[in-house]
Amino acid sequence: MTVIYIDADACPVKAEAERVATRHRLAMKIVSNGGLRPSQNPFIEHVIVAEGPDEADMWIADRCGKGDVVVTGDIPLAAKCVATGARVLRHNGEAFTPANIGQQLAMRDLMADLRAANPLGAGGGGRGFTKADRSRFLEALEREIRAAQKDKT
Repeated sequence: MTVIYIDADACPVKAEAERVATRHRLAMKIVSNGGLRPSQNPFIEHVIVAEGPDEADMWIADRCGKGDVVVTGDIPLAAKCVATGARVLRHNGEAFTPANIGQQLAMRDLMADLRAANPLGAGGGGRGFTKADRSRFLEALEREIRAAQKDKT
């Protein structure tokens, strides 16, 4: 059965993913170091991992696989999950795929280098999360769930 894994750190679409998981009657695991209010939904499991960097990421990467869907904004985690055959979405609905994950990692590293080279420390922070992003995420999650369920068979 398809499982939806949510990297809960700063995830703005937990509620939307929960509604979709419930509609499809799929298990959803919300993984974090704590500090989240647990859902009473029987399809939702809150997984609390040990404190420390990347503990939630490692937990998800060790368990996801072909036929599962992972929601994360963390590019290194996305790369690990894509390598397992899982389908991976950003919060705004953009898919991480075997075809684009290498470029995504390279861009992440380039941007980190550029930020480190900026002596004033000035920089964006990115644009805000919009209703359009939320809508794209919902459409993409539906699409990826259907595809993941085919992957399982």
